[in-house]
Amino acid sequence: MAKFEDQSIYIYNSLTGKKELFEPINSPHVGIYVCGPTVYSNVHLGNCRTFLSFDTIIRYLKFLEFKVRYVRNITDAGHLTDDGNVENDRFVKQSRLEKLEPMEIVQKYSIYFHDIMKQFNALPPSIEPTATGHIIEQIEMIQTILQKGLAYESNGSIYFDVQRYMEEGGAYGELSGRDIEELMAGSRDLDGQDEKKNASDFALWKKASPQHIMRWNSPWGEGFPGWHLECSAMGKKYLGNQFDIHGGGMDLKFPHHECEIAQGKAANNCAPVKYWMHGNMLTLNGKRMSKSTGNTLLPDELFSGNNDLMDKAYSPTVVRFFMLQAHYRSVLDFSSDALTAAEKGYKKMMAAFELLGKVEFIEGVVIQSEDKEIRDLCDSCYKEMNDDFNTPKTIALLFELVSKINTYADKKSFGQLSSETFNYLQETFFGMISEVFGLELESTGDSDILDKSIQILIDMRAQAKQERNFEMADQIRDRLLEAGVQLKDGKEGTTFSL
Repeated sequence: MAKFEDQSIYIYNSLTGKKELFEPINSPHVGIYVCGPTVYSNVHLGNCRTFLSFDTIIRYLKFLEFKVRYVRNITDAGHLTDDGNVENDRFVKQSRLEKLEPMEIVQKYSIYFHDIMKQFNALPPSIEPTATGHIIEQIEMIQTILQKGLAYESNGSIYFDVQRYMEEGGAYGELSGRDIEELMAGSRDLDGQDEKKNASDFALWKKASPQHIMRWNSPWGEGFPGWHLECSAMGKKYLGNQFDIHGGGMDLKFPHHECEIAQGKAANNCAPVKYWMHGNMLTLNGKRMSKSTGNTLLPDELFSGNNDLMDKAYSPTVVRFFMLQAHYRSVLDFSSDALTAAEKGYKKMMAAFELLGKVEFIEGVVIQSEDKEIRDLCDSCYKEMNDDFNTPKTIALLFELVSKINTYADKKSFGQLSSETFNYLQETFFGMISEVFGLELESTGDSDILDKSIQILIDMRAQAKQERNFEMADQIRDRLLEAGVQLKDGKEGTTFSL
């Protein structure tokens, strides 16, 4: 564990709109629920950013030795975009489109999602429950809410009664800031086609039409659960009536998370979550990602370069590093220029990572100013991560350490640091890059061939110098630099770095 003792972490709580001291309900145990993918199609980059943001947060908490239970669900049923039309169930629509059973759709896109997360080096959740695996728990929660008079049945469907909830002291709209009076004013008169009392009421259970494929028995007839209910039921089962952190994308604030709060309070008589956290969206080449306009990119298309929107392929590790360069609450724009710059920065950082791992520390004369500067830089890495997980500022500090590491290595002067500070440097630098940021050294099977090829060019350059053909020597150096290979001339010969 790192030597920086202050573990006071401040989290921006979307519910209160401010940073708050993180005080786990049952420290050192931390319960985190993150809304997982709806597996009716390939996971997109915006989803990936959310999952990688929370992967970094979870990694950091574990690095600080918190005992984290991380629950991330799979939505495989009941994802309605409109409570009034059961034909809008995305799984039903996709199964008809691809002429597959709904569970074949679920399996196909779940496999894709897990493969992409593995390529990104994301930690798997402690528990990964599915909506279809928790129908009983969802029915039980509905029954509890019905018994309290906060829901009603209408034509075989069950709806949450938002107006009754408000009359009994609830605050629907507290997370999203939506004006409940405006929502209520949008209510439609019952004309025999609208089952809801108010437009703001949301489905806990939907009656299945005769042609609806995914259906389960319930006390109210055959149907399927509402989208918002699954997270409330599974969060309660695996993390308790109230847990520490609930995360997801900014687009889930309303209605999904707003409904979760209302359901949790109605069923359990307490707020379900202490800290609500939301990641921001991605844009692509300065525009909103959208399937309808074609301005969208799948992760595997980005990794392979098989797309018309980027100049080249980028590895999952480079893409992950790029995402870390923006705060999780900030909008992030994907572009070739930005990713190429991130790729260069990643290589520079990982070169220092390798270098520091090869250093053999030899005690020398400690220079107090150097010792203090390194300790302060390491301390600051923790301070920035403790400030709502500020990865871009932490990366900036790590690059200051990169410069120090390269300087010490060139001068063979790591002994200017005390052994305690040197160990702290290694612990912080390796820990932040590998354990917290989840970045890995990229290697290829052709690395030996590459090394030997570069060495041949170095030998040719040395021969050109001996023959006083300095133009040729400079040309070899410059062409290698253009290709991403930097030569360094020293007393013991020429070395290179990528």
